[in-house]
Amino acid sequence: MTSSSPMDEFSMIRRYFAPLAKPLPGALDLRDDAAVLALPPGHELIVTKDVLVAGVHFLPDDPANLIARKLLTVNLSDLAAMGATPYAYALGVVLPRDIGADWLEAFAMGLAQGQAASGISLAGGDTVSTDGPLVLSLTAFGHVPQGQAITRNGARPGDQLYVSGAIGDGALGLKALREELGDLDSAARDDLVKRYQCPEARSALGQKLRGVASAAVDVSDGLIADLGHLCGASSVSAYLPVENVPLSAAAHGLFQQGRVTYPDLLTGGDDYELLFTVPSDRTDKLQRVLLEVGVPVAALGHIAESTGDSDGDVHVTAPDGSLLVFPQAGFRHF
Repeated sequence: MTSSSPMDEFSMIRRYFAPLAKPLPGALDLRDDAAVLALPPGHELIVTKDVLVAGVHFLPDDPANLIARKLLTVNLSDLAAMGATPYAYALGVVLPRDIGADWLEAFAMGLAQGQAASGISLAGGDTVSTDGPLVLSLTAFGHVPQGQAITRNGARPGDQLYVSGAIGDGALGLKALREELGDLDSAARDDLVKRYQCPEARSALGQKLRGVASAAVDVSDGLIADLGHLCGASSVSAYLPVENVPLSAAAHGLFQQGRVTYPDLLTGGDDYELLFTVPSDRTDKLQRVLLEVGVPVAALGHIAESTGDSDGDVHVTAPDGSLLVFPQAGFRHF
């Protein structure tokens, strides 16, 4: 943050945010109080919203451009989990009074980079100042063909369980920034910090999973917590051997050294990978999708009848076959 004098609200919008709305005609150059959005024929609107608070969801001294990228990603990841194509977003920024032009310019640059990578555009929003912490709110809009949204409640017994990418890096990246992991190889530290500060949404994979996945959720609060949400919505249980959980080289090395634990990896959150189920008769379709998108996906386990477990019906076994118990399933918002 800088201490340069803030400009008035409308000058700020014209300089930093109006350029982000140029690709979207319905944004009306941010000169009106609302946007006019039209869906492609035969499509449904998918809407999601996330709020990020300094000191809670990101570190106050994180680079402004990376904060912006993460703000977009957490919403794009929700759209991806439902198979949606990103379309537009509305932005709310609550700015501490000491934020200046340098920070705003970097923040707008991060949004522009995220837009270019995802195809989404700014449609409008609001800006206010505060004596409190930086608060960022983003509402994202996507669309799917009628009736093709992937929800959390479609998993059925016999479905196979999959997850994209690697699990645990986001939480370890935060630990690295807080100097909680001790000495780290510089390359490993950089990789983990990048996964925390600048995660990637699996948008292309999510869209290709329409008609393939029976249910999906993004891993934001932690693998165990989010799998529990999926199981609860579908009234099923999940079984997975912990050795099936995909880890990056950095995370695997730290685990082998005894410096992190299974709870660190499986309940930390901030991974923004897609966790999804696929009926057995669609696994060939899944393999074709994976060849098209080139995203690594691991087979985790399977879905079974619900056991009525109040903890979310998630059963994780250790390599010796014993059941692992997690004191906390994931990040708690309250």
